[in-house]
Amino acid sequence: MLKVSVITACFDSEKTIEDTILSVLNQTYKNIEYIIIDGASADRTLGIIQKYRDKIACVVSEKDEGIYDAMNKGIKRSSGDIIALLNSDDFYKDEFVVEKVVHEFERKNCDSVYADLVFVKPDCLEKVVRYYESGEFSPKTLLYGLVPAHPTLFVKKAIYERYGLYKTDYKISADFEMIIRLFVVQKISFSYLKEVLVVMRTGGASANGFKSLLLRNKENIRACKENGIQANVFSMFLKYPRKIMGLFKRGKGGLKRND
Repeated sequence: MLKVSVITACFDSEKTIEDTILSVLNQTYKNIEYIIIDGASADRTLGIIQKYRDKIACVVSEKDEGIYDAMNKGIKRSSGDIIALLNSDDFYKDEFVVEKVVHEFERKNCDSVYADLVFVKPDCLEKVVRYYESGEFSPKTLLYGLVPAHPTLFVKKAIYERYGLYKTDYKISADFEMIIRLFVVQKISFSYLKEVLVVMRTGGASANGFKSLLLRNKENIRACKENGIQANVFSMFLKYPRKIMGLFKRGKGGLKRND
């Protein structure tokens, strides 16, 4: 029975962390190792985590160098066959997510599995504001900044051990760089589940404002260059019409809460 390590990185997440925790603990698949890496939160985050401490395999709370450093800490501490990264603004759509993913790993004997996600309003979690359709990955879609939705990505731990962890000198695009490194350069095998597995609140670290947009595109281009792929600002901006189309798909998939 494959063991799945789910890693949550958080910092001052008192408003959202409980939804994340419960979405993991309520999974029907039981061979889950849950790890929370907290960046020395000053609010009620640790108190909320403590409520569920007996069901969480590992909790670390200390200052870090950002979200990618926290992810790396979690991966290093994990003992699972498969790694999932579910941050504190996100939660699994329903209790069957991990079970479906493990079944896909077993069925396809692949290195990774990913799916679609939806964005919701922070104050109304049933209100879908955008549908992100990951689609079948190819190097061509990458040139337009279109990649598998990172929160839905499950990867065998052996892949991280072989090809390395997240680069902590990126502010918001180390996930993009990781996907390029694994999917394009190393050509790991994957399976795409054409359904929503993860719900993400709008307003995360990489989602806000024009400055963030420019930084993301700059880092995306850098990630391409570091991995020997040609890209430019124009090609990266071509992804935004697809984002707009995602607004019209927001009713797709529906949502179920596990309250």
